[in-house]
Amino acid sequence: MRQTLKQARRSAGKTQKETAKAIGISERMYQDIERGIREGKGVTWDKLEALYEYKIPQRKLREQTTQSS
Repeated sequence: MRQTLKQARRSAGKTQKETAKAIGISERMYQDIERGIREGKGVTWDKLEALYEYKIPQRKLREQTTQSS
């Protein structure tokens, strides 16, 4: 799970569907990126960074956190 990415989206007041549309990918693809199932292309991360007005660097958005049971 990419918690920072999820938090950035929520802080921006956007749904996964709105975020996906804004960066030009399917909602499913965005969900998989946010969950850490897919990596996403460099251009996708560039668009996400721009969408969040460069407040959070890509390396931070890309970080995955592990969930403990």
